[in-house]
Amino acid sequence: MEEMDILKERKERILAYIESEDYMPMKRKDMRTMLSVPAEDREKFELLINELIEEGRVFETKKGKLASPRNLQMATGTFIGHARGFGFVTPEEGGDDVFIPASETMGAMQKDKVLYKVLHKAEKGKKADGVIVRILERGQQRIVGTFEAGSKGYGFVVADDKKIPKDIFVSRDHTKGAVTGHKVVVEIIDYGEDRRNPAGKVVEILGHVNDPGVDILSVIRRYDLAVEFPEAVYQEIETIATEVAEEDKKGREDLRDLLTITIDGEDAKDLDDAISLQKLANGNFELGVHIADVSHYVREYTELDQEAYARGTSVYLVDRVIPMLPHKLSNGICSLNPHVDRLALSCIMELNGRGEVVSHRIAETLINSDYRMTYTAVREILEEKTPELLEQYAEILPMLADMEELRQILGAKRRKRGSVNFDLPESKIILDENGKPIDIKPYERSIATNMIEEFMLVCNETIAENSFWQEMPFLYRSHQEPDEEKLEKMEQFLRGFGYYLRKKDGEIHPREIQKVLQKAEGTDEERIITRMVLRSMMQARYTAENGGHFGLAAKYYCHFTSPIRRYPDLEIHRMIKKMLHGELDEKSSLEYRRKMPDWAKHCSKRERIAEDAERDTDALKKVEYMEDKVGEIYEGIISGVTNWGIYVELPNTIEGMVSLAQMDDDYYEFDERTMQVCGKRTKKSYRLGDRVKVSVAKVDRVMGTIDFAFEEGFETFED
Repeated sequence: MEEMDILKERKERILAYIESEDYMPMKRKDMRTMLSVPAEDREKFELLINELIEEGRVFETKKGKLASPRNLQMATGTFIGHARGFGFVTPEEGGDDVFIPASETMGAMQKDKVLYKVLHKAEKGKKADGVIVRILERGQQRIVGTFEAGSKGYGFVVADDKKIPKDIFVSRDHTKGAVTGHKVVVEIIDYGEDRRNPAGKVVEILGHVNDPGVDILSVIRRYDLAVEFPEAVYQEIETIATEVAEEDKKGREDLRDLLTITIDGEDAKDLDDAISLQKLANGNFELGVHIADVSHYVREYTELDQEAYARGTSVYLVDRVIPMLPHKLSNGICSLNPHVDRLALSCIMELNGRGEVVSHRIAETLINSDYRMTYTAVREILEEKTPELLEQYAEILPMLADMEELRQILGAKRRKRGSVNFDLPESKIILDENGKPIDIKPYERSIATNMIEEFMLVCNETIAENSFWQEMPFLYRSHQEPDEEKLEKMEQFLRGFGYYLRKKDGEIHPREIQKVLQKAEGTDEERIITRMVLRSMMQARYTAENGGHFGLAAKYYCHFTSPIRRYPDLEIHRMIKKMLHGELDEKSSLEYRRKMPDWAKHCSKRERIAEDAERDTDALKKVEYMEDKVGEIYEGIISGVTNWGIYVELPNTIEGMVSLAQMDDDYYEFDERTMQVCGKRTKKSYRLGDRVKVSVAKVDRVMGTIDFAFEEGFETFED
């Protein structure tokens, strides 16, 4: 056994001893005696103890005694800061967040790994609270922010991340020549303690806050997104052909004569799914979902594979895409472009008139897409019967009609079983050539987008169920039901609007949530209800075990259909192909099962980072769009109520806040129980879902805020 393995084994033995039931906290020297540590191993013993302490798995008291954090009601977690100084700890082992008062953070910053102790357990309607005992590992060494010069050459950096409440002090020697208004990357050299600000040095000046492109570059740096691929990756893909080699076509099912189309947005370039559909003699549908066989080109353990895994997902920022794979693959050989041969992994399903999959098969195939359709064209064909399009696409009109019929069948089936549809309005931000936002409008959803959604959903479910019963190593897409506390808050919130959830034995079926959303459809409060319900739900994540999907009311679910832009899909393709080729023996299956939980955790983390980056770039452009709108009046809906302000969302999805401190016609108080703000004297009230008129009072690009003011005489209005 290698020395590293021996040390690891000894370390685990020490930990097991400390965590044993009959262990009593003791000092290091006493433990050495109890464990009969030889004198020559004393140094190694100290090293292992120090490592366990640094990892937060062992705690050393002020009296020098070693104890298990668990036995001292301590645990490890990730610190999530707040602009007002307090924070929360997300437990490493799962569970609800723990509130940490500003006075008990010990100087912890956003994303730090900490050891914490719970002081008061969660009670009805109130989170558990605690204190930070020790900072185990700093989560961020570099921070992006706006530089503000002081009078004597020093400066401060105001972090873009508002969860970092303290400015970072930069001495005169460490400014790198930055001036007020520069976006900079600052490296922390002293994290500070308690009330003292952290200190850092400027390592990169990104440009002035008003320079075109600097805002997006700041987000890219903040989330450490890799824009360029390593040179080793480019060298590796030089050998990949731009056309499918004849050798690669052998042994595949040839579906090139099958009428096949892709349906995507107008500007999409990575086409990873194609569809075929035909009616069978028995009246059933044969739906083929053909997915680009990316795993044929992205081989395990190559430089390309390692980079794709590190990225985890493509990131869709407001002005660009940061792809998981180089363009040579994502827009080229892996993209199912029309009229060219492409390798695919196909799931071909037979569905009856109730939308049930009565049989299916999965095969490595060779396809040649006949038409590159857009959502707009399909919608105009099916809904508007545009004559020019009907003539242009005459060959596929019968198939499109069958697709529309199957779409309705699958949608009805999902609704019947209780699948929840969250149709929150998403915005499309239109930029000019300099990256300046010139228009913001809702994304258009239509029967065409819904059609592809339904086909992808039934395919993902079929693949997941197939893999579950084959007992193969797999990455599932799991979504848990809301926890008890969030469910209770959601119920209380909905009751305020006259909506009620029916529970059975304390549990809720997604069908009940669906009913509420359907009842709210078309009302003033629809968006507020939908958003609140969505926030009450657990986040979907990747798991190595099948956990079902609560929101979809699906017993089995996975992501199979987008291997160009999601690593879990790519890994699933590999497992399926290994199964098809009989390459998953007991030994390799065990090895993959061992790795899957870490892969699932990593991919879930990368997905969250991508979502946060995408959300931040949208928010930046929304603030910039409103800069020249100061004084203009808009109608909106109250989307949030707090003890410091009232949030109002405009029809174009832009949100701003009316500060309670600026409402000088009365003294307003926040009622958390009813989620409304009431005036003490006038009894005037503002509650979630109220329609209001506001004017734009102030826009601050540095702080990323939009301030509204209620228009006098128009606080709330009726139709």
